[in-house]
Formats: sequence, structure tokens, C-alpha cells
Amino acid sequence: MNTKSWTVAALAAVLLLTLTGCSQDQSSMPADQSSAPEEQSDAGAGSTSGSDVPRYEVDAAWPGPLPENWILGQVAGIAVDSRDHVWFVHRPRTITAHEAGAVQNPPTADCCTPAPSVVEFDADGQFVQAWGGPTWDQESGAWIDSEDDWPFNEHGIFVDAEDNVWVAGNGDTDHIVLKLRPDGTRLLTIGRLNENGGSNDTERLGRPADIAVDVDAREVYVADGYLNRRVIVFNLDTGAYKRHWGAYGNMPSDDALPAYEPGGEPFRDFSGPVHGIELTSDGRVYVADRTSNRIQVFERDGTFLSEHIIAPWTLDQGGVWDIERAAFADEAWLFVADGHNKKIWILERETMEVVGSIGRGGRQAGQFEWVHNIASDSEGNLYTSEVNTGKRVQKFRRIVTE
Repeated sequence: MNTKSWTVAALAAVLLLTLTGCSQDQSSMPADQSSAPEEQSDAGAGSTSGSDVPRYEVDAAWPGPLPENWILGQVAGIAVDSRDHVWFVHRPRTITAHEAGAVQNPPTADCCTPAPSVVEFDADGQFVQAWGGPTWDQESGAWIDSEDDWPFNEHGIFVDAEDNVWVAGNGDTDHIVLKLRPDGTRLLTIGRLNENGGSNDTERLGRPADIAVDVDAREVYVADGYLNRRVIVFNLDTGAYKRHWGAYGNMPSDDALPAYEPGGEPFRDFSGPVHGIELTSDGRVYVADRTSNRIQVFERDGTFLSEHIIAPWTLDQGGVWDIERAAFADEAWLFVADGHNKKIWILERETMEVVGSIGRGGRQAGQFEWVHNIASDSEGNLYTSEVNTGKRVQKFRRIVTE
């Protein structure tokens, strides 16, 4: 990085804001939103709902630059490994010709070039490596597909305790989950491209959205997903089917459902997409049913425990996009990415009460445009990814007070 770039980064670090939350004008809220907790500052500072609620500040200097004149498309998954390295998967095909002017035929600008799909940064925000996904052919002006059944539309990434990298895809024919080594070498494919057998098929997937892994039990959990309406569990070494379940732990159905209505009777099936899944150390499974604005909680065997509605006023894209446990305080908190309301909700895990939030809609540091995923490192710092026109990752540093 040149001196000017380092200066900008240093200034950004100095300007990290730790602001108090500001109350939203209740008169401007939808009626069902009047009980929402107070909003936080644009910079992502902590909640005003209680002194013990975790507080955060955006780290505007993280991450550092990508090499090779690379640029990101929609970032559709983010994860943290055992070394606190941050991994994310993005969608090169969503990069526009205007954004990738350097590789048009002829070039229209000196920037930029699409990055490979999977990118790794270290804890300090320094680039480590990138691999996978389609490649751009400048001569023909077209994408060249990978020869190893890479998904057309990347969606979701997880790095397990053995540092294997799991990637899913939610394109119309992307019915697969991939297990790869940290260098991108393929270890296992679960599901089959172009094949779907519905929500009770035990071999094929339906546009899966997210992955979580229990290494001790040798199991991988899949939020399946955009076409199917279930959680499905496989052996993480062989891909052998173990079990699956739908909403409330029932056998899932693929029957058509009406549109979500605030205050309406909850659907007996996941309305989908079944968009996020999180495992906690006490054996709980937290599932994000995005457009129903709800989290359902299960035991590892699929036994239903509870249901919790988040941001019930939310229509269209829904309010529960991804779930992350706190990596501190005995996992006392959950963080929920809400792409449509453009913020992170903070929940007390014992009560599942929303006690605060991080950020709001916008394009400045600490603001969000379709925040899609959230991950935490071992110190409780948060990392977010954005789709639609966001196309970026951000870090929110946990504020620790003595």
C-alpha cells in the first residue's frame, strides 16, 4: 500500500465513532413497529437498551485492499475460521461491465477485474488468498464456467473446526453444497446440479442457502433453502443422509403458501427462504425463516423448542436473514442480519428479546445496503456481508469496557 493509502486508512481508524443511540421518531413508524428497541448510530455503536448489552463500533479501515485490481460482486456469505481469518464468498457474475471496465473488449477504464469467488483475509484485514468460481474471458466477453460444478449463484459459506470450507449455491439449478480444503481442493459434493426431488428427498437439495457444521458429531446442517423448505443433516465426511425436518419439527410440505401478513397466524411450513442456520454449544439449532420474520429453535435431533417473531411489520424481503451467536459471555446474545430493514438486531438469547440494533440503511461506514450475512470472531467482533448494490464486507469491533 502506498503512503497515501496508509494515511487514509489511519485517518479512518482515528475517526471510528462510538456514538450513543438515537431514538427513532415513533410517529414515523408503521403501527406494528412502535415497540421496536431504540436505533443505534450510523457507525454501529452499541444499544441504548441496557448497560450489559454488547456495544460495537465500525472499523472503517478493515479490510485492506484486494490485489490484482480485483473488485467484488454481491457478497453472499461470510465466516471466521479457527485462526480468526475471515472468509467470504461473492458473486463475480453480479459485477457490471461498468465496474469491470478494465477487462472489457476493448477496455473502457483502468479498473477493475472480477475477483475469484472465495476470498480470505487475516484478522488484521490483510489479503491472504482467493480461489474458485467462474472466470471472465475478455476476448469473448463471457463467463467461463468452472469444470467442477461450481454453483452459478454463490450463497453461504462456513469454515468448520477442521478448517474445511463449505459453500452453497441458490441459483435456479444450484442444488449443491461443496466441501473444500482451505486451498480450494474439492473434498465432497452434496446434492446434484439440475436435480431437485422436493423437501422430503434424502439425496437432492433445493437451492440451499446456508451451512453449519458440528465436527464432534460429524454432521453438516443445511438450510435448504430457496426451493425446498427444511433443515437437512448429512454426515460431513461421506455426505450420507441423516435426518431432516420442516417448521415446528414436522415433515415439510411444498404446498403453496399465501403472502406473509403482519399479525397473521404463523405458517405451519417454512415460507422461505430457509435462509440461515446457527448451532450453539448447548445443542440448540437456530433457523432463519426469512420472509416469515421468524426464528425457530430446535434440538439437534429436530425437536421443536420455540418460535420468535422478529420485526413483524416487515414485508417483501423479510427481516430474518442470518443468525450468529456471541462468541463471548457464554453465548448470551444472538445477532440477526436484517437485510430489508438494513440493520443488525441484538437479541438476548435466553429470552429471545430484541434489546438493540446496529446500523441503518445507507452507504457510509457502519450503514448497510441489504446486509445478508453476519459472522463473529473469537473476541466477539462482528463481520457483515452485503448483496444487492452493497457488494462489500464490514467489521464491527466489540467495545470492551473495564
